[in-house]
Amino acid sequence: MRGTTVETGSEFSVVSDRIAKRGCAARRAASGLLLLLALVSVSTPARADLRLCNTTTGRIGVALGYKDASPTGWATEGWWNIAAQTCETVYKGALSGRFYYVHAIDYDRGGEWAGQSFMCTGDKSFTIKGVDDCPKRGFNRTGFFEVDTGENAKDWTIRLTDPGEAGKAK
Repeated sequence: MRGTTVETGSEFSVVSDRIAKRGCAARRAASGLLLLLALVSVSTPARADLRLCNTTTGRIGVALGYKDASPTGWATEGWWNIAAQTCETVYKGALSGRFYYVHAIDYDRGGEWAGQSFMCTGDKSFTIKGVDDCPKRGFNRTGFFEVDTGENAKDWTIRLTDPGEAGKAK
């Protein structure tokens, strides 16, 4: 059987030449089917982001550190204000590196999620290039915790929990 093969991503479909010989209506139907298959084959790029979810009962502020293409090699951004029990995208697009760094503050009850990787932050909304000499440059020196997204991850979700909630099944 002869046919026309239309590639639709990883799937293939064969439309028989016999359909086209059945008359005008059949040709229009075959054309419509081919158009539909062509439209299905046009795919949107997969969504790839770094998301942070606040699974606590309070509001939090989040700062993010990551390697970038600037001469200093590092950037920090903040503050994302994330309501209780919600998620926000903090890095849009495919992940450019394996390691990301997070610092978060619990606005309602105090406390923070911090670590031993020191980077620069500002008191208000900020984007800062470089992680050295923070106080000399007018910024705060802040401890971030490291997140290892693994090799070749395209997207990742980080969940911040209340004390004692880590590891509990939900």
